[in-house]
Amino acid sequence: MPLREECLWEKLTPQRPDNTALRGEVKVDVCVIGAGFTGLSAALHLLEKGKSVCVLEAHRAGHGGSGRNVGLVNAGMWIAPDEIEAGFGEAVGSQLNRMLGAAPALVFSLVDKYNIDCQLRREGTLHMAHNAKGEADLRSREEQWKRRGAPVELLTGKACEQATGTQKIAAALLDRRAGTLNPMAYVTGLAKAVAGLGGQMFDHSPVTRLERQGQQWSVQTEQGSVLAEQVVIASNAYTEGDWTELKRNFFPGYYYQVASVPLTEDAAQEILPGGQGSWDTRQVLSSIRRDKDGRLLLGSLGNGNQKPTWFLKAWADRVQQHYFPNLKPVEWECTWTGRIAFTPDHLMRLFEPAPGLVAVTGYNGRGVTTGTVVGKAFADYLCNGNPQALPIPFAPMQPLAGVGLRSCLYEAGFSLYHAGQCLRIVI
Repeated sequence: MPLREECLWEKLTPQRPDNTALRGEVKVDVCVIGAGFTGLSAALHLLEKGKSVCVLEAHRAGHGGSGRNVGLVNAGMWIAPDEIEAGFGEAVGSQLNRMLGAAPALVFSLVDKYNIDCQLRREGTLHMAHNAKGEADLRSREEQWKRRGAPVELLTGKACEQATGTQKIAAALLDRRAGTLNPMAYVTGLAKAVAGLGGQMFDHSPVTRLERQGQQWSVQTEQGSVLAEQVVIASNAYTEGDWTELKRNFFPGYYYQVASVPLTEDAAQEILPGGQGSWDTRQVLSSIRRDKDGRLLLGSLGNGNQKPTWFLKAWADRVQQHYFPNLKPVEWECTWTGRIAFTPDHLMRLFEPAPGLVAVTGYNGRGVTTGTVVGKAFADYLCNGNPQALPIPFAPMQPLAGVGLRSCLYEAGFSLYHAGQCLRIVI
């Protein structure tokens, strides 16, 4: 079977809304730009507070990084909680740790409240140590999170092998706050909930201009415009055009995934039998999970669109054979790539470049939960003006130097590592 370039989550979410493009002028309280996790969470929570809302999406809901996500409903950020407090300061960092630690519960509550069919599982996630250094890092993370009262546990020995389904991992950090879902189905459910509460959704409506007109903002598209008192820019890594400075405050990176056909043999059922999603401690990490139909999904940092399919299959074979050697040769079905907004310190940024205008970037690959939390926080802030509703304070926009060079260097490093994996030089 040839490896198709197709996002599995789109295939598994057939009832996606496809709204018409904006035509003419619309007047609302808040205009949200971008129909991903952040934008739809913001719109939904604004509508719940009685605001009128319009959502503009350049393509379709979930087209960007949200729908191409791995689907891990993680607590916290990639970096450890002590590092977050060191980066933001103790007061701000502890608030961010609290809000993101509770983020999976917020996602779960929205799924339950709006009856979203996104194949949600709440059994947690597993962060897997690939060597002794990785195990030491996980022991440190366990101590840091337990100090904050989180239900995490470092699994070792037989318990680790049973949870992961592999003998190649000596320790794995189980985070019981977390889970997995179909990210495109979650986005679709949020979009339907927004429409159900009276939110106006417009697809195929990329923004071409954003300007202040008196006490309101004018958001213009090719065929229409929105007048709004407040605007949320939630386009993140998929920000397009020159209407905002946001895209100069991050550098784009990529994450690709490869999915197998549904696996039915007994050895396949032993892979992550508890239903958790996982990722390892390699600097160029590999993510591993299964979907509701038993497919094996592998992913890693890098742009799969720039690699031939034989390379992607060779990489997937190498990772699968290393971790799960008892499996028969796996037939790989499809591959897709999503874009990530990176920041040099791996910390996100919130902006308020003008009154009534808020934006965010720099999730660094943690979109499901972080986007949902930030969207709700923006809604709270725009309604009550209290900055304590935000996970971190607003920062001034400071365009990064060498955005293109940073992206190229990251991609070159990822590709070199993956080539080493294919050649069995590294794993």
